[in-house]
Amino acid sequence: QHWQEVDFGDGFDTVPDPKDPLRGYAMSQEGFLIRYDLRTGERKDIRPAGKEGDELRFNWNAGIAIDPFEPDTLYFGSQYVHKTTDRGETWTVISPDLTTDNPDWQRQDLSGGITIDATGAENFTTLIALAPSPVDPGGRGVIWAGSDDGRLHVTRDGGKTWTSVEKNVRGVPANTWIPHIHPSSYDAGTAFVVFDNHRRSDLAPYVYRTTDFGKTWTSLVTKDLRGYALSIVQDPVDPDLLFLGTEFGLWVSLDGGKDWMKWTHGVPTVSVMDLAIHPRENDLILATHGRGLYIMDDISPLRALSDATQKEPLHLFPIADAAQHQVAQTGSSRFPGAGEFRGEGRQYGALITYSLNVPGLPAPDEDKERERKEKERQAKAPAARVSAEGVPTDESGKPPVQEPEEEEMQQPGRPDRPKGPEAKIEILDASGKVIRTLRQPAVQGMNRASWNLRRDAYKRIPRKNANPFFEAAGPDVLPGTYKVRVSYKDQKAEGTVKVGNDPRMDLTPEGREANFKALERAGRISEALAAGVERINQARSDVDSALAKVRAREKKEDEGEKPSTVLAKQARELKAKLDAAERRLWTPEGSRGELPDKDAEARVNYAARNIGSSWDAPTPAQLAYLDQAEKQAREALEEVNRLFAGDVAAFRAKVKELDVQLLPDLPPLKIEE
Repeated sequence: QHWQEVDFGDGFDTVPDPKDPLRGYAMSQEGFLIRYDLRTGERKDIRPAGKEGDELRFNWNAGIAIDPFEPDTLYFGSQYVHKTTDRGETWTVISPDLTTDNPDWQRQDLSGGITIDATGAENFTTLIALAPSPVDPGGRGVIWAGSDDGRLHVTRDGGKTWTSVEKNVRGVPANTWIPHIHPSSYDAGTAFVVFDNHRRSDLAPYVYRTTDFGKTWTSLVTKDLRGYALSIVQDPVDPDLLFLGTEFGLWVSLDGGKDWMKWTHGVPTVSVMDLAIHPRENDLILATHGRGLYIMDDISPLRALSDATQKEPLHLFPIADAAQHQVAQTGSSRFPGAGEFRGEGRQYGALITYSLNVPGLPAPDEDKERERKEKERQAKAPAARVSAEGVPTDESGKPPVQEPEEEEMQQPGRPDRPKGPEAKIEILDASGKVIRTLRQPAVQGMNRASWNLRRDAYKRIPRKNANPFFEAAGPDVLPGTYKVRVSYKDQKAEGTVKVGNDPRMDLTPEGREANFKALERAGRISEALAAGVERINQARSDVDSALAKVRAREKKEDEGEKPSTVLAKQARELKAKLDAAERRLWTPEGSRGELPDKDAEARVNYAARNIGSSWDAPTPAQLAYLDQAEKQAREALEEVNRLFAGDVAAFRAKVKELDVQLLPDLPPLKIEE
């Protein structure tokens, strides 16, 4: 749904330009390489050519890499390493043939048996992994190269000389594929290499590390690993945190490869072909053989995970900074139905990660979690892209302020909310006031919640038929630092989170504060209207109860004049006036027809939506709508107050004469300043 094609063919590696996210390089089978530009749609063919009489051999998935120091420099592998410094306009060869160059393995043009089947997939003795080191003291130019026939080379001078080091790797069968090399970001001489021998019915994993440019190697394989290895990446912050992709899923090591654990939360048993860690977001990205893409949001808690944190009853991990941002409506259809797939996106806001080690807590249930998410996904299908009141939401599911919002099922009051132990998460402002409370099921081990950077919703007029998968949303909080408090029973942990502006917007603190204060004002008006409707509903109920009590008493006495006859008439007249007063506050549920949005609640909601459509200071027109809404709300509430001071008080007095204690005397309604 949200993806745009950059090239065609049985595509493989796609390499974005570090200087420009709208440009980059994409490759299809057998080394057909293009340079794309999403601004213009250009897809320029930049495949290097061989010398006369020297045919280049490109693998179905050829090795490719951008130089970490020179963004316009690209390396590309045939049997040679090709280098361009001008984004593919010109190429030079910087290596000899780095494969076995075995002619018996180069008969791909004759493959297929009775019928020739030479598609390029049969190419052999080719380079499939190129990896320049991001640590390069003195400009030595450390580059690693691996081939599909088991050759492993390293250059320390930018390609002038190459050293073959595969024979130093003990325990790997000769001529085993080398699909992935990961140079360490901590030391130029350190690299991780995986070998894949499954094509010869060998499903064993082969994972090695060198710290001396390939002279010696250490195996990182333990009895815990399953499936032949395909990809590996080292965390750029914690050198002991490693992620390994095998044919049977994702594996994680917290101690540099001494021990491995299979990661199953959100990641099925699939072939993990490639791995990357986003340097800004700290997300782990997985690419699978099934053309699937998985993102593990914010792996930073794993960097802080230790025996000590796992033994604490409750531990709150550091919370990454969160940026408020707008999400544009996609260019595709707003209501795609079943015709377009939309993957699950990262939850908006701050991710709050904590661990629980409390006896009696349930272990995470992956099946139940998947079932719950599937129910939520179905409930949020295209028809649910509107609010409970029928107001369309934006593409992010983040509606304008004051409108119901899609949010993770962690709020109290939902009919389908899971039963069982819960953790409470509170967000506090600089003054120490709790501005947001979240609750979510508590499980043994790692837990994660998301705060959508909004304060608790202002009280709204209750609706019987509200969609349970929508929650009323308060305004976005102002940028700043907020305290986060997580508690489970008598255990508590505190941390902080910094909330920032949308970095793409030119917003001033004064403008943000004016916007927030205007939304607070709208929220106070909404709360006063809700109190008015609740008071009318209660009065209506009390009138019926009082009349019922009088009639019940008359049945027992069964003699004399019956005051209920007169009381019933007064009750009907009073309820009619209550109904009329209520319609000035809002349009009650069950009202017939499509009525104009002219009641006080509709006016306030419109003003709030207008102001909440941006984070700028409100415009004069937006403030005018809010002024008009407040004026109408005050007039409607004054009418309610007059009704209660007059007719309701008179009915109360009449009921009191009949010795029925109902209809309490309440103070007048008002909008809080």
